[in-house]
Amino acid sequence: MRFAILAGTLLVTAILRGEEPMQDAALSEAKDSVLSQTPPLLAEAIRKSSLDSERWAYTQTTVNKDRAGQAKEELVVRFDPSLPFAEQWTPLKINGLEPTARQIKQRRAEHEKRRQTRRALGELLNLTQATVAAETATTITYEVPLIKDDNQRLPPEKFRVTVEVNKAQQALEHVGVRLRAAMRMMVVFKLKSGEADLDFATVDPAFVPPITALRAEGEGSVLFVKVGGNYSATRTDFKRVTPYQERFKVKLGEMKFIDY
Repeated sequence: MRFAILAGTLLVTAILRGEEPMQDAALSEAKDSVLSQTPPLLAEAIRKSSLDSERWAYTQTTVNKDRAGQAKEELVVRFDPSLPFAEQWTPLKINGLEPTARQIKQRRAEHEKRRQTRRALGELLNLTQATVAAETATTITYEVPLIKDDNQRLPPEKFRVTVEVNKAQQALEHVGVRLRAAMRMMVVFKLKSGEADLDFATVDPAFVPPITALRAEGEGSVLFVKVGGNYSATRTDFKRVTPYQERFKVKLGEMKFIDY
């Protein structure tokens, strides 16, 4: 069990799936309705991020550590949304070694299963209820409540989400998730502390800053045995590409603008 992922179950833009035209039209209409009721600066930052997120290929290095700070796994993958769906996510190194064909197939299957069986953070945010939590000369930080309906990942009474927006760029700079109080998950698991930070940074001044880093950590217990750890992911070697979906004139499900 990757505790840090469970502790956060958290975030980030990864592979967004295309929808059928009729479904996509409904999604687009719903998105526009939500954003029209969202604070204008936050709405514009989200709109720009959702439209741009699938136009970057990058290399991602993730490190999963235990409570003692010892690395349990280091995984290097290449994500390229210009390739066919089955080939977009490719492991390059597993603990410093080149993966076998069998390992690549297995990791791709695990990644796809995770992607299909959980809702993105963007789908769990109650954007219309966002409020200003802090403001500086260059940024505005919004506190964004989580929805209650069908939300088993991040119960709104247990987690606080903040979204920081750059005023001049009208773009996302940072997303933070913090556990408000200890909570019990799946009966035998108790989460005592948990937090995650998602950073956006400029890769090319001509485009919206993409996600470049994620950090998550937590501590808890399973059947009275203490567990914990932290997880980090760094994205580098960005390359601008044309999404594979555009070959079929299929738009993206934009509300999955923060997914991991």
